[in-house]
Amino acid sequence: MNLENFNFSIEYVVVVMAGLILYLLYYVYTKDSHYSRNIRSVASVVEDLNREIFYLKRELKETESAIKKAPQRMSDDEIYQEIERSVYDMVHPLSLALKQIEGNINAIEMEIESRIAQLESGVKQISIPASIHGNDDEKIITMFQQGIAIETIAKELHISKPEVEFVLKINKIK
Repeated sequence: MNLENFNFSIEYVVVVMAGLILYLLYYVYTKDSHYSRNIRSVASVVEDLNREIFYLKRELKETESAIKKAPQRMSDDEIYQEIERSVYDMVHPLSLALKQIEGNINAIEMEIESRIAQLESGVKQISIPASIHGNDDEKIITMFQQGIAIETIAKELHISKPEVEFVLKINKIK
């Protein structure tokens, strides 16, 4: 009867762990697809910025050639102001786009941090037997090799009989 209960509880634990693993895989898959969409949107913005830079460079070249062809000679101050105006016209859209990208990245970072915090709190709630940490493993193995019964080992170390059997099975002693 005890062996049947033990087998049933092991099967139950395995099913629960399998369910937990499947849930975690589903969660990771959905988050990965969400982050992939965010990355694609950032890539789209970067592509638009590159296209805008290309057009601005072409416009700058056309402006430079028009300035060179101009019959009148501009003063140094006028040239400086024209360059400053052209640079501002080129940089301003880029600055706005970069601010938008920075906002998107900050939002993604905050979401990632919250998801990590949720995962950490979820992992903390999973209880793992103390013997798995190795503190009692050597004691269990030594006592079993000395011929002490599993029930006695469990009582002396204040752990359950299945935990003792689990440690012996992991170490391939029983």
